[in-house]
Amino acid sequence: MAASRPNLDSVTTINRDGSRPFIYPADVAGRFNVARKVSAFLLILFYLALPWIPIGGYPAVFLDVASRRFHLFGWTLATQDLWLTFFLISGLGFGLFYITSLLGRIWCGWACPQTVFLDHVYRPIERWIDGNALQRRQLAAAPWSAGKILRRVLKHTLYIIISLAITHLFLAYFVSIPELWHMMHEQPGAHWGAFGFVFITAGFLYFNFAWFREQLCIVICPYGRLQSAMIDDHSMIVGYDTRRGEPRGKLGSEGAGDCVDCNRCVHVCPTGIDIRQGLQMECIGCTACIDACDEVMRRIDKPVGLIRYDSQTALAGGKTRWLRPRTLLYSILLIIGLGVGLWAVSTIKPATVSITRITGAPYIVTDDSVRNQFLVRLLNKRADPVDFILRIESSVTFHQTGFETAVTVAPLAEDVRPLVLVVPRADYTGPFKFTVTIRDQPDRFEIAREVEFLGPDARLLKEDAP
Repeated sequence: MAASRPNLDSVTTINRDGSRPFIYPADVAGRFNVARKVSAFLLILFYLALPWIPIGGYPAVFLDVASRRFHLFGWTLATQDLWLTFFLISGLGFGLFYITSLLGRIWCGWACPQTVFLDHVYRPIERWIDGNALQRRQLAAAPWSAGKILRRVLKHTLYIIISLAITHLFLAYFVSIPELWHMMHEQPGAHWGAFGFVFITAGFLYFNFAWFREQLCIVICPYGRLQSAMIDDHSMIVGYDTRRGEPRGKLGSEGAGDCVDCNRCVHVCPTGIDIRQGLQMECIGCTACIDACDEVMRRIDKPVGLIRYDSQTALAGGKTRWLRPRTLLYSILLIIGLGVGLWAVSTIKPATVSITRITGAPYIVTDDSVRNQFLVRLLNKRADPVDFILRIESSVTFHQTGFETAVTVAPLAEDVRPLVLVVPRADYTGPFKFTVTIRDQPDRFEIAREVEFLGPDARLLKEDAP
């Protein structure tokens, strides 16, 4: 069934009978297309390079789930530090909202992995094998033949190889490149979890980029539906200048605007919409329609910019205001969030210390003393061994057993040791608090923990004295 013409009553990728027409966007050239290719190349290179770039003895990004260590550009975080991901995730989300309020869906069109890989990896393969948009459409409608089968097999084989490569590299973020290479040379059963993850994820990628495509943006991703809450009339969008383009008509027609109704903007759109109908949920801000329209305008000797990046206010003849209540509030909140996040990061130490009471009686009373027993857990986050020194600050006289000398903890390892404190009955005056300070050698950092020494009421202890 023929695809419906773009309209505002339903999404373009749904026919009247509910079927999904496959979209074959036409090729386009122009300044935005070049800029998007450069941006996509840099983003893909960044993604490919991170597991290979060593920083501090580990890949730039290495989420070592098995060892519960997370290496991020030279920082090493333990599981106890995962609360910091709140600032990372919320900061990225809020930053996306902030950018959207200023520049519209620039993320979708320029940086979203779905767009980057589809438009700059998978679709180029399709164009190379199946030809331009018209040739691809004709091939899809043609009966099966040896040539068509050969093209389909070649294209989908390359799709599968690329999907597997992307998934293997993604796995490297969690196991490292050397370990991934080692796993690839062993039997699948030796690492069945990783093997299943790779092939299931690659299957999803293949399904998405080979067939589902723009449906992910339209049906699954909620971002398009949320854009109406994130932008206003002064946000930058890809828009059509109605005042200049309407009424549409053939070149030279009396009273016609600059739009010659060539539908070139529709043919190049990856979601099949007509941008001349205004801002729509399906528009991902890819700028293909801008380059296509500018090309037509040059051919007919008209000014470019009939379709352009601009605000709805400017397209209607007004002036875009960058400073407005929404952007001012977002800026203040972003600065506050950034400040709190930086403070939180500054509290991270290259080691973690926890002091817990040994299971059992909270304290032990003998004929001549009151005793408390603790377990001190030292976690070294550095890639080098660290010598830890423990010091106790208290106004009460006590005897210490454990940590009399420095304790050496191996790189990225932990050590759990007992600490026993004994207070003579003659000096015991009741429960008290003391401070345990852990310091490394040399003095690069210091971690302090306040602990309570428990015991009975001092008066009862004296009454029970022998």
